[in-house]
Amino acid sequence: MVAAPERDLGLHVQLVPMRRRHLRSVLRIESQVYPRPWSLSLFMSELALRSTRSYLVARVEGSVVGYAGLMMTGDDGHVTTIAVDPVWHRHKIGTRLLLAVAREARRRGAANLTLEVRMSNAGAQAMYRKFGFRPAGVRKNYYVESNEDALVMWADEVDTDDYTVRLDGLELEVTGTTTFETPANE
Repeated sequence: MVAAPERDLGLHVQLVPMRRRHLRSVLRIESQVYPRPWSLSLFMSELALRSTRSYLVARVEGSVVGYAGLMMTGDDGHVTTIAVDPVWHRHKIGTRLLLAVAREARRRGAANLTLEVRMSNAGAQAMYRKFGFRPAGVRKNYYVESNEDALVMWADEVDTDDYTVRLDGLELEVTGTTTFETPANE
């Protein structure tokens, strides 16, 4: 595992489609950030649903430092998961991942994006608001392991030019470089 730098100016993050070989690292992060982590079999079943799902990992110097997932339902994109290794918090890894997920959702025809986030996770909520997400409701006791409510958030009209401008502006705030590897079958 590569150590997070104190400053991000020269940080190079590679975003690649999540593959089976990444799952050990993904599960390590998952167990650090979630009280009830997803299982290997759940990730495997999600990866198999290529027509409606898209999962990617963020790597720095070959080490997985974060991941995110998208599920498409009609013209709605749902962010199924997004997590960053705690050592890498505050290095814009989550922003890079969400930028990629939002652009993939748009590529797949999404008009809206949705997600759930813990009521106590103010940092994530602040990031989501930058992406145009707004509170839309509460799911009571959604996180059963802690009886915590989930805030449901939506970003509307993500298929518009205005949303493209928003994403482009957020991308300009990210220092360093981000490269993307597209799947071989696309």
